[in-house]
Amino acid sequence: MSQSTLPFLPFVKPEIDEETIQGVADVLRSGWITTGPQNQKFEAALSEYCGGRPVRTFNSGTATLEIGLRIAGVGEGDEVITTPASWVSTSNVIYEVGATPVFVDIDPATRNIDLDLLEEAITPRTKALIPVFLSGLPVDMDRLYAIARAHKLRVIEDAAQAFGATWNGERIGKLGDIVSFSFHANKNLSSIEGGALILNDEEEAVLAQKYRLQGVTRTGFDGIDCDLLGGKYNLTDVAARVGLGQLKHIERFTAQRKKLARAYFAGFEGGAAAKLGLGLPLADFENSNWHMFLVTLPPDKLSIDRAGFMGELKERGIGSGVHYPAIHLFTLYRSRGFREGMFPHAEHYGASTVTLPLFTQMNEGDVERVCRAANEICEQYGK
Repeated sequence: MSQSTLPFLPFVKPEIDEETIQGVADVLRSGWITTGPQNQKFEAALSEYCGGRPVRTFNSGTATLEIGLRIAGVGEGDEVITTPASWVSTSNVIYEVGATPVFVDIDPATRNIDLDLLEEAITPRTKALIPVFLSGLPVDMDRLYAIARAHKLRVIEDAAQAFGATWNGERIGKLGDIVSFSFHANKNLSSIEGGALILNDEEEAVLAQKYRLQGVTRTGFDGIDCDLLGGKYNLTDVAARVGLGQLKHIERFTAQRKKLARAYFAGFEGGAAAKLGLGLPLADFENSNWHMFLVTLPPDKLSIDRAGFMGELKERGIGSGVHYPAIHLFTLYRSRGFREGMFPHAEHYGASTVTLPLFTQMNEGDVERVCRAANEICEQYGK
């Protein structure tokens, strides 16, 4: 088919207002552009958002996960249970601290870790759990923490995609153990790059601050000491100012995403894609923040593969993505003993998922355009 004459619709695009752009310019003119007063304001605002819990910011959501594990005391010889349906950083950081990732398959409905299988994976070496809230949908937090308490396990919530999500009416980050957020450019709240740890008490906050900057403690004008092995993970004031600007809009962002997600369900209802068995996400409009809209293709009912489907979308001026291939099938993980067939639901999901456009500057007409394109492709290539 001929290429679309409509403007290209990416699968993600951050919304940054003019006040934030001006605020960044003010920070640059101030001369204090690395970690400073804007970062302190951002941490305070995040703490207020999360019910007053201690917060420390970092330069990525990967750093927050790693430091969260270290604060929880995870190290050599320990096991950490997580899911293979995530970005590879979720399990890479387990190796980084010297521990071993133990994968548990996903629930096909939620695409999150299957809590029915999780308890079976616990051994005497299990030290912590990392549940992933895929696309902003939390796991059943009541069940998760009941399991954690019963086995005396720490929980580091991989809430990278879940800022603005809730569980039983409470914001993710307000309750629970250690919570890790990402503020990458494609997240619902962005600081361009960045992340935050939501912690339990000031003792953990002090530890987080040490790990964030070389393990150093400063007292007075000239008192400097280092009593643990830290890294260089601090967030700049430029990034913090972007985050502050985004935080003002988070409720509107979440409401718009829910509106667009509802439009997707309406747009696929009864169409060629639905008739072929296109898999839709769980329609949770109470807890999810709808970070992404992820569908799964029915490969046995299409005469093109996923790359071909995505290529057809691009021909129609529509971007798409893949979130995520099953972690345990990457070369690094195969070299450590993982193989096909170990986690069939995650493998099926990872091989067939396609991320469709979803960002706050879209409208319902844009969603209709995506659904129409997907239905046309399914009509054309359906077996």
